[in-house]
Amino acid sequence: MKLTTRRGLLIGASAALAGCDQLQRSPSAFEFARLGEALSKNGQRLLLSAQPLAREFKPSDISADFRGNGSTSPDSEEYLRHVDEGFANWRLRIDGLVHQAVTYSLAELKAMNARSQITRHDCVEGWSAIGQWQGVPLKALLMSASLLPGARFCIFHCADNLYGQGVYYESIDLFDAFHPQTILAYGLNGKDLPVKNGAPLRLRVERQLGYKQAKYIMRIEVASALTHVGGGKGGFWEDRGYEWYAGI
Repeated sequence: MKLTTRRGLLIGASAALAGCDQLQRSPSAFEFARLGEALSKNGQRLLLSAQPLAREFKPSDISADFRGNGSTSPDSEEYLRHVDEGFANWRLRIDGLVHQAVTYSLAELKAMNARSQITRHDCVEGWSAIGQWQGVPLKALLMSASLLPGARFCIFHCADNLYGQGVYYESIDLFDAFHPQTILAYGLNGKDLPVKNGAPLRLRVERQLGYKQAKYIMRIEVASALTHVGGGKGGFWEDRGYEWYAGI
């Protein structure tokens, strides 16, 4: 699949190296991509230091169908049981570098102060869609667990085994985790989040590309580094050559 030019700050060399089906990269290409990623991330962080919001849209802009992509129905026994039970017994766990691990049911998350936002999802494959998301600010959940010194990253452990190649995971740093538009969404367009879009809970980190928006979240691990999970690059696709920071 071809990577189209992203909006905003895009390093052309990094874009040329990305692609959903091309999993083998040369060491020199990886080095070049990482350099481009660092320049892009540092430049955007300088511009975004005041935590400005991503653009939000009007209800009339919402796409008629917000397509599913990648995994659209995880087939693990545990996940299918949760689907059959309407996620009544599903729990989100937050652990790692926190003073106290906490768990939340879907009902408990829905009872918290929520944020609703209409934003555009930009996929690395070249398509976009606008949807209205409702969910809990990630910042509130992290504060409820109380972060320990050394905490730098949130790692999202998911229920889907993508293409049979491994369990999906993603990560962001605390800079993005504490952004006001970074939410754990349980609703899409006024209804419960559909399975194809990541039920019961997915990440929305609105200033990054679609593959960062982890679906089917089961656990959030707070960590000081990313090297101990998966291939050590910070995400399923990052382990296969994508940029860890996918800012738009």
